[in-house]
Amino acid sequence: MSIYVGNLSYDVTDSDLTSVFAEYGSVKRVQLPTDRETGRMRGFGFVEMSADAEETAAIEALDGAQWMGRDLKVNKAKPREDRGNSFGGGRRDGFSRGY
Repeated sequence: MSIYVGNLSYDVTDSDLTSVFAEYGSVKRVQLPTDRETGRMRGFGFVEMSADAEETAAIEALDGAQWMGRDLKVNKAKPREDRGNSFGGGRRDGFSRGY
């Protein structure tokens, strides 16, 4: 299981998030996605912990808690949906129909 952590400050680091979640158990991994174009953090992240009970305790304690001036949104991460291609649904040959 992975934990979704939303409404994060753009200044948060992996070690900041690790230290907060370490209060509830052993943190295996922290991911903080960044914007491809700007390199800036996107305001959310994912945390994996060693045991489901630790993750549940962290979710219950931290969801809605204020941290770094923000109200955190913490819940079980949902599996990533396959969004197919990202080309907007046009024709694959590059031509438009011109109706």
